[in-house]
Amino acid sequence: MPSLVALITAATLTLLVACSTPAPRRAPPSRPQPKPPASVPAPPADFASIPDAVPRIEPRSKSGNPPFYDVLGQRYQVLSTAVGYEDRGVASWYGPTFHGKSTSSGEPYDMYAMTAAHKTLPIPCYARVTNLANGRSVVVRINDRGPFVANRLIDLSWTAAAKLDMLRDGTAFVSVQVLAPGSPPAPAIEALATPGAAAPVFGPAKVLTLQVGAFANETNAASVMERVRAAGITQVYMSRSGQGTAALHRVRIGPLSSVAEFDELQSRLGTLGLPGARLVTDP
Repeated sequence: MPSLVALITAATLTLLVACSTPAPRRAPPSRPQPKPPASVPAPPADFASIPDAVPRIEPRSKSGNPPFYDVLGQRYQVLSTAVGYEDRGVASWYGPTFHGKSTSSGEPYDMYAMTAAHKTLPIPCYARVTNLANGRSVVVRINDRGPFVANRLIDLSWTAAAKLDMLRDGTAFVSVQVLAPGSPPAPAIEALATPGAAAPVFGPAKVLTLQVGAFANETNAASVMERVRAAGITQVYMSRSGQGTAALHRVRIGPLSSVAEFDELQSRLGTLGLPGARLVTDP
């Protein structure tokens, strides 16, 4: 059993050690939070004077051009060439949330430049985009991937969308035509008629429709048309062209009055096992 002297000595040593041990330091006061990144600059007052992109020869971007890629469970095949590409569909636009962030090409996104995003066209390439509701047209440089929402065909920069007068609605029916360097300007596209609008002065009115499919066999076309009509889509009809073995029977729905109607019809056709309907004009 330790003596009283030993116990007192041990207690004294413990006290001395405790007094010589530095007290734990308090956490340093938190540093001032870093300032948020500079806000997106205000739209230029003269955005209409910002020139269109000018098609020029460029090598394919080292990034953004894989043979294929997957997004949200869907696989997209990047086209081997942009030559001859033309399509019609719905355009949307993207802005402040993405401003300054990296595009698929590796370039920073500038919402005030004349650029666009496309799911399958080679990066970069150039395309003329025309608003089919008003005939306005712009030329953009495609340097990004998207849009991956619903049935959208192309995502435009803020300036391109402003020039096409589609900022308010957010979407618009458009035509997209790839341009080669040095190609002549595309002819103007007449604005299409919409239900309730006055007929154009020259020529028959053209309207937007949704083409469900094209068939060489009229019986097959009629069967699909009846299937669509039985689902409650009454504005379906058949358009025929050519004669004999060259005849083609197109099952179409229309005229379309809005992007919302287009989206709804696409969704309903999907539930019927009829995906891939595309936007066309008639007649």
